[in-house]
Amino acid sequence: MTWAAVGASLFVSNIGSEHFIGLSGSGAASGFAVGAWELNALLLLQLLGWVFIPVYIRSGVYTMPEYLSKRYGGHRIQVYFAVLSLILYIFTKLSVDLYSGALFIQESLGWNLYLSVILLIGMTALLTVTGGLVAVIYTDTLQAFLMIIGALTLTIISFVEIGGFEEVKRRYMLATPNITSILLTHNFTNTNSCHVSPKPDSLKMLREPTDEDIPWPGFLLGQTPASVWYWCADQVIVQRVLAAKNISHAKGSTLMAGFLKILPMFLIVIPGMISRIMFVDDIACINNPSTAWKSAAAELDAPILPTHD
Repeated sequence: MTWAAVGASLFVSNIGSEHFIGLSGSGAASGFAVGAWELNALLLLQLLGWVFIPVYIRSGVYTMPEYLSKRYGGHRIQVYFAVLSLILYIFTKLSVDLYSGALFIQESLGWNLYLSVILLIGMTALLTVTGGLVAVIYTDTLQAFLMIIGALTLTIISFVEIGGFEEVKRRYMLATPNITSILLTHNFTNTNSCHVSPKPDSLKMLREPTDEDIPWPGFLLGQTPASVWYWCADQVIVQRVLAAKNISHAKGSTLMAGFLKILPMFLIVIPGMISRIMFVDDIACINNPSTAWKSAAAELDAPILPTHD
């Protein structure tokens, strides 16, 4: 495969429905902070292309479990890593992807959530089993264009509606819903977790060590090593780069994917922040608006107000 197809596939393998829902929601809740994950990936992808992949290619392996078997000998570590990877992906990746994808289908088309999950699994299995990795990479390339064009269109419309990037920063800090006084006056205990008012450091990425979103020591010293595993040793990521024609195409694919990873900050996170500006009363309590309204109403000993779940 050429560097362009592999780079697009790397990007789409990472960016999915859970990002469009999760990153935009985090942007609405806490501002720029979640964008640090995307920019961090730019550097770690180059670590994959320029340090790890030459070793993998020269060893002549097709999978990460196979590499571990060649590197350390025996088959027990190969089987263990394969089983561990499958279990982790089912519970930490596939489940989230399927739920968020089905949630989008349910919200946009009104289909049953479980039916949507089954359709997603069926379509993915049919494509992968019949077409193999080549079909997956070409499909990913098409999806990359569709996602970027769609997200870019939404971003442009959002910026035009708001009035530019500077207006986003100014108006986001003022995006406080009308229920704030009710929640604070009556000692609503879930105010912090609900992010009713924008945090003072919402326009910062790396924050104080005590911050609940992205404290800079935890991100740099804790999350970065974990991300090295994801970008440099995860089978789903590595397998695509191993499909490259040669080492030059492999390095080119990681460069392309690294530049593409800059886009989610502007195409997903910032539109999420704009959604809070435009629909501030609907996005009053990001974590659980229904719970926030009910708790506030209980504090007031008043009827439950209408919600926008």
